[in-house]
Amino acid sequence: MKPITVLLAEDHTIVREGFRKILELEKDLEVVGEAQNGREAIALAAKFHPAVVLMDIAMPLLNGLEATRQILKELPKTRVLMLSAHSDYAYVENAIEAGAAGFLLKQTSAHEVCRAIREVQAGKTFFSPAITKHLAHQKTLDRNGQSRNKGPELTLREMEVLQLIAEGKANKQTAAELGIGIKTVEKHREHLMQKLDIHDTAGLTRYAISAGIIESSVQVTIT
Repeated sequence: MKPITVLLAEDHTIVREGFRKILELEKDLEVVGEAQNGREAIALAAKFHPAVVLMDIAMPLLNGLEATRQILKELPKTRVLMLSAHSDYAYVENAIEAGAAGFLLKQTSAHEVCRAIREVQAGKTFFSPAITKHLAHQKTLDRNGQSRNKGPELTLREMEVLQLIAEGKANKQTAAELGIGIKTVEKHREHLMQKLDIHDTAGLTRYAISAGIIESSVQVTIT
């Protein structure tokens, strides 16, 4: 029987190496590639067509949410397991909307990671126990008419600009990274502030963190 092919998309080398060592111990799992940012994840997914992508939600250049959307658009049979150090419901909700088949906390045990990969490859969904509790709680709120309002919808380019702003990139750096003009970046920045009703960089950064586009800090434990 062919092994389940897995692409690791995680920008922290020590975490990525930890996951690779875990998966290498399993005869039915095979790591076919490792990506350090969202754009590299898209390129490697197109190259290897992995059965499952283990995707960090907060990736440089292009976050895991947008990378997931683009991968699934081209490879609808690929399954994505989102990784995060945080269990905030907004992160989980955004991951599900992006098409992820599951959501794992980085504190998840090695056994659970391998189990999750097998489950989603089989067409099921998988969430860390803490996430499952969050989902159950949110369903209760939804039934009681207390669901949170969704934020404004941003375009892919606006999301890219927002992430780079939150990562501390100046307009000139953002323009060079995205291959667009500085004036275009300024227009996207202006549209972002209008849509989000946020009018300073610090506010945009806080929004990016709350939406799971970037993480303020990462503390990881793999057991």
